[in-house]
Amino acid sequence: MKLLDEKPKKAILNITPLIDVLFILIIFFTISSTFLEQPGIKLELPKAQSAQSQRVEKAVLYISTDAKLYLRNDEVTLAQLPQKLRALMENLSEKSLIISADKNVNYGLVVQAMDIARNSKVQRLVVSTEPKK
Repeated sequence: MKLLDEKPKKAILNITPLIDVLFILIIFFTISSTFLEQPGIKLELPKAQSAQSQRVEKAVLYISTDAKLYLRNDEVTLAQLPQKLRALMENLSEKSLIISADKNVNYGLVVQAMDIARNSKVQRLVVSTEPKK
């Protein structure tokens, strides 16, 4: 009787599927994470207890302390605002506008900007606030 002299087979660990899963997880977390952009204009937003984060396309109207208006970081006047907003809303799928006004801005200016926005095909207005801490 002849015994087989077979060497025991070495276990080979194939890590290719593990690397694939790792790359898929990296892609998933990169895409699903939110990136917050801070405006280049210094604003002190009012505080609100019911403040919530919302992600909207880049239609933001900044109103600075010195009553200057910035639409997408381009300075505009109240007279230019309606035509600029109409042109901007035609290119956006979600017709939303975020109004980010400093808390020390004249309330009348904010109301004027909101009225112009409503008359310029803006369907949804969002007022930017910060959560109370």
